[in-house]
Amino acid sequence: MSDTATDMLPLEADIRRRITAAGPMPVGEYMAICLGDPEYGYYRTREALGAGGDFITSPEISQMFGELIGLWTAAIWMRMDQPKRINVIELGPGRGTLMNDALRAVKVLPNFRAAIELHLVEISPALQQQQQQLLEEQKVPATWHASLADVPEGPAIIVANEFFDALPVNQAVKEEDGWHERRVALGTDDALVFDVAPEPMAPMAPLPEYVREAAAGAIFEWRSDTTALEMGRHIARDGGAALVIDYGHAQSEVGETLQAVGGHAYADVLSAPGTIDLTAHVDFEALARAVEAMGALAFGPIEQSEFLNRLGIATRAARLKATAATPAAADAIDTALARLTGHGRTGMGTLFKAAAFAHPALRAPPGFETEHS
Repeated sequence: MSDTATDMLPLEADIRRRITAAGPMPVGEYMAICLGDPEYGYYRTREALGAGGDFITSPEISQMFGELIGLWTAAIWMRMDQPKRINVIELGPGRGTLMNDALRAVKVLPNFRAAIELHLVEISPALQQQQQQLLEEQKVPATWHASLADVPEGPAIIVANEFFDALPVNQAVKEEDGWHERRVALGTDDALVFDVAPEPMAPMAPLPEYVREAAAGAIFEWRSDTTALEMGRHIARDGGAALVIDYGHAQSEVGETLQAVGGHAYADVLSAPGTIDLTAHVDFEALARAVEAMGALAFGPIEQSEFLNRLGIATRAARLKATAATPAAADAIDTALARLTGHGRTGMGTLFKAAAFAHPALRAPPGFETEHS
């Protein structure tokens, strides 16, 4: 790419202007702009999901995933003494595949279906349109929101699959005199580069000892987004539960996980702003701290494979295979099952974790009966 402004991506040109005017920007600010800029942000302009996009999520791999989550929400509703109205909320619904499969699965519980008021938190106009078209046939009242804070009060069941990994992540580098904020700056050749603020940061929130005692040069990541707090507030105030499935680590730890993906391949985080997906691993320990601070209880995380197996995915796969139209269709079910629960390079069963959060009055959510943070 040429360095001339005329050949530069519009969002990169805007980022360069901001850095020139105000100095290097924190990594979290850079990530927020790349993903959410109203005009050029990745989630505002790109078709991210599917074979033609940059990545494939679990609901796109098999209907089994959304079906099991739908039955999970129904079980929560029953444990809540079956309220007449329940806000079913999905954060980052993608193309609507998960919720479409979930609502189809719970047709066996017409009273639950009749109680649902669907709320979808989505910032992408293109994805919102796809969700509306797909979910229209479900005949469930649905409302779209820009953030969880906009969802009205009331008993709630919240689902977030691969949502928190896309929230902006801040970074700091450990030096001899403390933690220094990592930033995006302009290098000597005017390219976007990482740098480190010269002055140490003010003391951060209490960190685990193994993070505080990190060696010089270590990178620590954290999120300051309020969505986790808002999720805990909804649950603790109005009753209900939340299910979070994402890739990440069970405990807070040092190490850089910020990455970029474009066309199903890894890319340079600082290349082509707005045209590639930026994500970072979810710190489930920090997520639980935020939710528990609002009065909800945390369960897990456990590996996705363990969670899906506890919900009966093997049984569901066997039933689907029994009615498969062709041997190839039956083989596809086996392949999907292996992808969702398998371990190793192509499996999602280990890397992805599941955590649940619930009002103290509820028993442990399905799949988490033996887990508590």
